[in-house]
Amino acid sequence: MPKKIRAENNKTQQIEANCVAEMACISEKTYSNPFVEVALDAVITAPDKTQVRAPAFWAGGNHWCFRYASSVPGVYNWQLDCSDTANSDIHGVTGKIEVVPYQGDNELYTHGPLQIAEDRRHFEHIDGTPFFWLGDTWWKNLCKRLTWNDFQDLAYDRKAKGFNLIQIVCGPYPDENMFESRWENEGGKPYESKDFSIVNPTYFEYADRRIEHLVDTGLVPAIVGGWGRPQAGGESTIAQVGLEGYKRHWRHLIARYGAYPVVWIVGGEAKDKQGPWSEAANYLKSIDPYQRPLTYHAPGNPREAIGNNAVFDFDMIAIGHDGYKTANQTFKTVNSCLNHKSSRPVLCGEACYEGHMQRNFQHMQRYLFWSLMLSGAAGHTYGAAGIWHASVEGDPGITPVYDWTTWKEGMIYPGALQLGLGKELLEKYPWSRFEPHPEWVEEDCFAGGIPGEVRVIYMPLRKIYDWSGPKVKNLDPHVTRHAYYFDPVTGRTFEQGKIEAASDATEKATNPFVFQKDVPSPQDWVLVFERLSQRPPLAI
Repeated sequence: MPKKIRAENNKTQQIEANCVAEMACISEKTYSNPFVEVALDAVITAPDKTQVRAPAFWAGGNHWCFRYASSVPGVYNWQLDCSDTANSDIHGVTGKIEVVPYQGDNELYTHGPLQIAEDRRHFEHIDGTPFFWLGDTWWKNLCKRLTWNDFQDLAYDRKAKGFNLIQIVCGPYPDENMFESRWENEGGKPYESKDFSIVNPTYFEYADRRIEHLVDTGLVPAIVGGWGRPQAGGESTIAQVGLEGYKRHWRHLIARYGAYPVVWIVGGEAKDKQGPWSEAANYLKSIDPYQRPLTYHAPGNPREAIGNNAVFDFDMIAIGHDGYKTANQTFKTVNSCLNHKSSRPVLCGEACYEGHMQRNFQHMQRYLFWSLMLSGAAGHTYGAAGIWHASVEGDPGITPVYDWTTWKEGMIYPGALQLGLGKELLEKYPWSRFEPHPEWVEEDCFAGGIPGEVRVIYMPLRKIYDWSGPKVKNLDPHVTRHAYYFDPVTGRTFEQGKIEAASDATEKATNPFVFQKDVPSPQDWVLVFERLSQRPPLAI
């Protein structure tokens, strides 16, 4: 079950570290539209006396809730601060939350939520454990076309294949207008007015169940608040709703989901000319008590699509779906972001969905993953036809129809499993310390690793009947290595033996050498060199 504990009114509540406490209060006073008439926060004082202000949310009827989580054990005091100071049911109410050590095995609770690592190139959990972002794209999967049982099955499949993050929209979906029936979940639509001034709490109760299930499965929800490009090229979400409505929406999302180990994506395909995205992002950042990692899904270079983007914690690239043309453009954009004067993690958040318009199948997925990961990306997000638009038999969930693939068909595309195998291989090594090293290989290959410790080389697909292996240059003759080929399709390994150090450590004149051996078969391959030892100096 999800690690969320609920208590009514001001009862003291005990919760394990990084799990979510929900405090519920009942107001005897009624409001005609409490969603916009009342602003309610919980001011929470930590054991070290620091304070944060956590937004609360109207839960329907006369019920109000706030959610809270912390990684640090101890007793936390809270007090409600309501804009209607005369309502003593929800203003001035106090209580305590006791945080105790976590006893389970869910890594999102064991290691805590995500943050940006000190090197400004990677993600890590709050306890410093590196986090290898391998995401899947479920843009429309809060809708009711994907049933609750379907949602659970898909989450289990992705977790089993090595994924640890899901990009999902909680708000207006891509390629459709806001109030289409396709937007509904089991509780209806999230809002009943275009300016998001009338909320439907029942929608969010059903959304809660799915977001909580992702976390309980060990999958980080990367929540998108809305889309920049609706159907038929009309106005963006933020232009239709207005900045104030979009702020209301984001305050509501932070109140409901900020206590979970989430990532925020302020908008999909967002750019300056569509509306005040940077103002919305700054507002989001200003009221988020947890300061969860924040980005936007950028059509093109994320350092340029929104000019005033210093508020964002990492770069997410969304280029398109045109095969190698898209892949190579993504590669150039990743490098542009990595070479920017201000450092932050960068990854591809949308490129070349597998099977999208019956294109970009497994070999393209491998090429994207390996080329980007060995070039400095902090992770990678996959996507598959059928899944991102929650397609079911007879309803592809989008108009015009890109393809008729259902989510069940998309779930078993082989690219997803192959990316999981790649993540598993890289996690055998200190991957978060890897740096790109194009000088180690010829121009048609990709290389990364740690000099003197480990090298990982990716050789993409070439012409048929070509068994020639990649030429690996600048190998240190002082180091004894073990080499093997890794099949990125199946995960099988093919031994290439031990490469003995040719020189002892006292020799000043060292001549780097070249390694080249044929590949086991004519396909794409990963070649790994792992250090066994450094040859000691000769005894005197």
